[in-house]
Amino acid sequence: MGSMAPPPCHIVAVPYPGRGHVNAMLNLCRLLAARDGVSATVVVTEEWLGLLGAPAALPELGPRVRFEAIPNVIPSEHGRANDMLGFLEAVYTKMAAPFERLLDRLAAPQAIVADVFVPWTVAVGARRGVPVCAMCPLSATMFAVQYNFHRLPPAVAAGYASPDGTDPCLIEDYIPGTKSIRFTDLAPTHTNAGLLDKVLEAYFSVKKAQCVILTSFQELESDAIGALRRELPCPVYAAGPCIPFMALQEGISNPDGDGYMAWLDAQPAGSVLYVSLGSFLSVSAAQFDEIAAGLAESKARFLWVLRDADARSRVTGAAAGIAVPWTDQLRVLCHPSVGGFFTHSGMNSTLEAVYAGVPMLTLPIAFDQPTNSRLVAEVWKTGLGLKEMARGDGVIGREEIAAAVERLMRPDSAEAADMRMRAALLKDAARAAAEEGGSSWKDITSFINFVSR
Repeated sequence: MGSMAPPPCHIVAVPYPGRGHVNAMLNLCRLLAARDGVSATVVVTEEWLGLLGAPAALPELGPRVRFEAIPNVIPSEHGRANDMLGFLEAVYTKMAAPFERLLDRLAAPQAIVADVFVPWTVAVGARRGVPVCAMCPLSATMFAVQYNFHRLPPAVAAGYASPDGTDPCLIEDYIPGTKSIRFTDLAPTHTNAGLLDKVLEAYFSVKKAQCVILTSFQELESDAIGALRRELPCPVYAAGPCIPFMALQEGISNPDGDGYMAWLDAQPAGSVLYVSLGSFLSVSAAQFDEIAAGLAESKARFLWVLRDADARSRVTGAAAGIAVPWTDQLRVLCHPSVGGFFTHSGMNSTLEAVYAGVPMLTLPIAFDQPTNSRLVAEVWKTGLGLKEMARGDGVIGREEIAAAVERLMRPDSAEAADMRMRAALLKDAARAAAEEGGSSWKDITSFINFVSR
């Protein structure tokens, strides 16, 4: 008998409705659906279906990833930042009922893969006898901190962290696998009692999930992933980097309406600093001005992604750089002219920089960004952190920014050469993990076998 085709495995994916979370889930679904017999249905709100332009605008996801929508039962994506707690509350309470009505229409899936922060999915799966896999789009290190938050001393767990940033207290003294992470890295998100309650509520559900999938990869966070595997009552799969590298490999590219790829083609190798400070949280007006002045002062070439037309017009006077409203980020980071990435340190951007082998200049604001920034600067040593250079008013000045850009981008300094060498090693590790036989490839295979049983 010839080898039989594997039985079909259908997965229903439920991302948390936030840009970084949705992207991570789509990239995971793409990796899963690339395997024989696996298909995925991604469930988003009607608003998100419109924002994604799905499925017409997402050819890179392939034919086996499809979309279903539930009604807009949560606040709009526009303006959700004004009431983060109210938004989380709505996600936790209002999405379950319409999701169950949708499930009634679909063929029963082999598994539900849900973002950690859509915790009601675990109970839905239990009621229906469908295994639920908690997908964590944060670093494995951040997952370890949040999962084990109860181990921290009461003063810390109650939201105390020294406001002046001098607290050298290390979390690894209490939580294994969290090398170099400090209590101060948990502010401001984990020092907001309401937000912290919601975060910890999600992890209470994770404890009842059938398995956990991380978007990171073994070689990048071996300490945290190893600690989680020893500790969690269920299998932990590291499937990363969960970024759109398959589209890149297949040459599927988005049209370059702004000419930025042609501009990059004309720049010397490794000379451009790519600047993109996140889709959700942006910097204050004062900080924006200091960044613009610091970049100009550094004389470095830069490509800055700025959605706001007014902001772009204020930057384009600088001779050495260009500002555009959008880029195909992974394509830009992999361009030979790009030698550095100025980032907020969201996990997707961090993984893309790792995959591209590009050193980072980090300016974290909240959530998991300070933790990722600490990993970049102190654990992987593939970049520099700006947060510690802030003045009393919390703003990082132009002189500090210009000096840091020069340190990162200098072609001739030993420090920059060392960061580039370490970044190149992680790039090789990321690509090896994703290739057939690599650590992430094997974990995806194990996950599919686990849910198909």
